[in-house]
Amino acid sequence: MKITYSVGFKSTGKITALELEILIDAGASYGFSMFIPSNLIGSLKKYNWGALSFDIKLCKTNLLSRAIMRSPGDVQGTYIAEAIIENIASSLSLEVDTIRKINLHTHESLALFYKDGAGEPHEYTLSSMWDKVGVSSKFEERVSVVREFNESNMWRKRGISRVPIIYEVLLFATPGRVSVLSDGTIVVEIGGIELGQGLWTKVKQMTSYALGMLQCDGTEELLEKIRVIQSDSLSMVQGNFTGGSTTSEGSCAAVRLCCETLVERLKPLMERSDGPITWNELISQVFFLDLLLIVGVNELKIELLHSDSRF
Repeated sequence: MKITYSVGFKSTGKITALELEILIDAGASYGFSMFIPSNLIGSLKKYNWGALSFDIKLCKTNLLSRAIMRSPGDVQGTYIAEAIIENIASSLSLEVDTIRKINLHTHESLALFYKDGAGEPHEYTLSSMWDKVGVSSKFEERVSVVREFNESNMWRKRGISRVPIIYEVLLFATPGRVSVLSDGTIVVEIGGIELGQGLWTKVKQMTSYALGMLQCDGTEELLEKIRVIQSDSLSMVQGNFTGGSTTSEGSCAAVRLCCETLVERLKPLMERSDGPITWNELISQVFFLDLLLIVGVNELKIELLHSDSRF
């Protein structure tokens, strides 16, 4: 990206206006680049820029598109905001933490510029979270320690900062499927993609917990019997793309609903058994009953065929 900006501010560090001109190398293919401008501007909402003007252009080039990444535009927008804030602090010879604090949006200013996007007053917690982080981390005390260290050391220097970051959380339809095989092992399919966020681990834990509600012997070892397989567009036709920081939660909720249905179906059979029963024994009984049902249905079909004069 190439970012050119003009910013106006008072001697106190309060920002009054910001003009941004942003050129984005979108690459040769369309890709995911169309989402970058909105995400970029969304990450700037943490500060009250006063009069904000921006012009963002997606530039087609002969290079590969690099927009497919975690939070495309959000990281860049945060970098732009903090670069401007630090430039102002340097110009005024003020602490950058002070500049950040006085320019944080209040709910009133957020509602003025973004109207319905501000939500309810009790939902806006950025200012209170900023103060809580300062107290819990003993920020001011640590700033004093850093300042004393820098004054007494010529060549070695230390620094400390707290940076606010906002991110829009999105909800998508997230399907799931839980299959129990005849040997007691469990196969789970979900619409989400494992890309380093621990999705499969969370789904396995949720499956083990939800099926463990049967409270039969051996359910504490269910986690070792579960494997998550990558779904495709045929088995999970309602799947959506992985994003918005809610895929893990949505996939776990879908898997929990599947397991609750399985528990509801397995519980009557478990209650009819004499004494304690293990998970593998319970599943063996289920498959034996299913086999008898299939055989019975096939015999019925054969009788119907013999009774028909056309055969």
